[in-house]
Amino acid sequence: MALLGVRKITDLIGRTDLLSCLEGYSSKQQKLFLEPLLETVTPSTGTALFCQEKNETYDKGELNQRIISQTNQAVEQRKSQTFYFDIRNTDRSVGATLSGVIAKKYGETGLSATPLKLHFTGTAGQSFGVWNAQGVELTLIGDANDYVGKGMAGGRIVISPPIGSAFKSHQATIMGNTCLYGATGGKLYAAGLAGERFAVRNSGAIAVVEGVGDNGCEYMTGGIVCILGKTGINFGAGMTGGFAYILDEEATLSQRINAASIELLSVASFAILAEHLRGMITEHVRLTGSQQGEVLLSQWEYWSQHFKLIKPKSSDVNALLGHPRRSSTELRVQAQ
Repeated sequence: MALLGVRKITDLIGRTDLLSCLEGYSSKQQKLFLEPLLETVTPSTGTALFCQEKNETYDKGELNQRIISQTNQAVEQRKSQTFYFDIRNTDRSVGATLSGVIAKKYGETGLSATPLKLHFTGTAGQSFGVWNAQGVELTLIGDANDYVGKGMAGGRIVISPPIGSAFKSHQATIMGNTCLYGATGGKLYAAGLAGERFAVRNSGAIAVVEGVGDNGCEYMTGGIVCILGKTGINFGAGMTGGFAYILDEEATLSQRINAASIELLSVASFAILAEHLRGMITEHVRLTGSQQGEVLLSQWEYWSQHFKLIKPKSSDVNALLGHPRRSSTELRVQAQ
């Protein structure tokens, strides 16, 4: 900029006289006619070529501010309390400000020993529970938009439909796309379907949902995902860590996974994995009241035969739940 004789970036705006066209290297580039892009624009008197007024955001973060106001004393005193709020789809990144305050004050451990329990009713806007901190437990009766639990580091998020809903939760979408993106910890339970790219780049969160769209668990490096229903195509692309349980009632899951990086195993072949899965579903039912979960548990001997374990080809199934010394043969013998 100094060589051009320009002191400020804003002084460069509109200075097409400082630009020149290069001759194209390829035949396609040589056919481009770029001169109109270099025409000098002369603003009328008193006007500028760039915005000089502050761009006010539509979302004022009013719900987040109410949350901070009501939870301030509990945070300061490290006292576990329960709070209730209504929420609507214009309320975005709800919980983020609270998690930021807690993380700044108490570090990574947050309020894990004295959790704050926030209950919401309605439809959450984008990024509900984003960056969720340890000790922040969000319960939503309703549904949510994209990015639920994005980057969450701890705590818990629970989403379930209103009691008495006429639809079947495992056939209805309860949250949008790219949920749990880049999560490093915490737990997510949702009695319904998630959109596309669920748990992409998840590196430590545990989740139970009842179906996902395309590209689930893409580039996942850690954590555990349990899906009590169908998945879209290209599941597990680039997955290098963690694992997933998926209900494969119609035995078609092998057609929807990205076989280049992952493999399928029958959960029923490993007793310890089957018990772990049943425990996850039991917790899911306790927290969400999931009808799908209740059905699976009521006929567990049958349904456990239809679950598959998805894991990276490079990982050892014996070490998935902390039993590195037990061979695959030993686990299969126990299962029999």
